[in-house]
Amino acid sequence: MKLIIAIIKPFKLDDVREALSDIGVSGVTATEVKGFGRQKGHTELYRGAEYVVDFLPKVKLEIAVSDDIVEKAVEAIIKSANTGKIGDGKIFVTDLSQVIRIRTGETGNEAI
Repeated sequence: MKLIIAIIKPFKLDDVREALSDIGVSGVTATEVKGFGRQKGHTELYRGAEYVVDFLPKVKLEIAVSDDIVEKAVEAIIKSANTGKIGDGKIFVTDLSQVIRIRTGETGNEAI
């Protein structure tokens, strides 16, 4: 099992959710986050004063998947979140040692 963590632009959330659903991913956790990388933020004007916005709004997705669909899920995220512009985000894939469904007590792939 793997845990996929994807940081994407907020307006791409529905596209990514739909793409993951199409390949059989049954659950996604989305969190509104702020961050920066190479995009480095931008300057805004508010009531005549200029200020720098260092942390840009992003959405962090956490998706637990079985080993056999990891590549499909990563590809679906890449295709649906890509705008071709700086700040499209990152994907991290890490091993997931144990998953337990609280309601039923199921473990492993059955809990996903």
